Amino acid sequence: MKQYGDLPKKYTDFENSKVVIVPVPYDGTSTWLKGADKGPQALLEASANMEVYDVETDSEVHKVGIHTMSSVTENSSPEAMVEAVNERVKELLKKKKFPIVIGGEHSVSIGAIKAMAANFNDLTILQLDAHADMRQEYEGSKNNHACVMARAKEVAPVVQVGIRSMSVEEREDIQPDRVFYASHIHEQRTWMFEFLNKLTRNVYITIDLDVFDPSIMPSTGTPEPGGLLWYQVLDILKAVSEKVNIVGFDVVELKPGKENRSPDFLASKLIYTLLTYKYITGIK
Repeated sequence: MKQYGDLPKKYTDFENSKVVIVPVPYDGTSTWLKGADKGPQALLEASANMEVYDVETDSEVHKVGIHTMSSVTENSSPEAMVEAVNERVKELLKKKKFPIVIGGEHSVSIGAIKAMAANFNDLTILQLDAHADMRQEYEGSKNNHACVMARAKEVAPVVQVGIRSMSVEEREDIQPDRVFYASHIHEQRTWMFEFLNKLTRNVYITIDLDVFDPSIMPSTGTPEPGGLLWYQVLDILKAVSEKVNIVGFDVVELKPGKENRSPDFLASKLIYTLLTYKYITGIK
């Protein structure tokens, strides 16, 4: 497996790495544009072209050690895939690693979320996404990509940020005071204080790349207009890292294109920047 960042071996050794990346190239339930199974490989390839010195913080977070594991390849059913991811993340938590799951479609997050909820008390699941993903079941499965946050809400409180699309059925299941719509974020900044107050001590972050506007992130399975831009998302992640303990995260729904590779690089840079906030500027 190609190592994230194409780092020197002394920074990718499993035993000495604080951070472990788990690729999950699964695309079994996506319902429009297929290709998210190619996302992990595209992200890792793009990361090899990334400068590991961070200008904003004058730091090199890769020195905490970032190991990329072999992929979770279970694809016989969404349920089997979720269980395989759950087991992989549970093992990493037992070894005191900081897990990052890279997808693949959003259903890959369910197993990681369940593992986190079983391991951490006082946990909130923070979702950055265009879509509510609150369907109870979709196309015959409760582990469909459209059901991620319905499953998350069963095991921990959730906070949803950047939402701008949902079904009428999902409207009945959301908690209005815990949803921060993209239109609200664009209009003002005071929402941030209310949002941060919803978080508990420990937070797991699930990032569907379609939270970004398609103008900078067109490479997703279901692009949605009106999304957030790069520095808006970074402002959110930095504020979260300075207030709570981020215990892990995932980045999903990259559907790489043949011509435009900049979205692949954005996804890889997002991981590195969030790790920088976690280990350099965030609370310890």
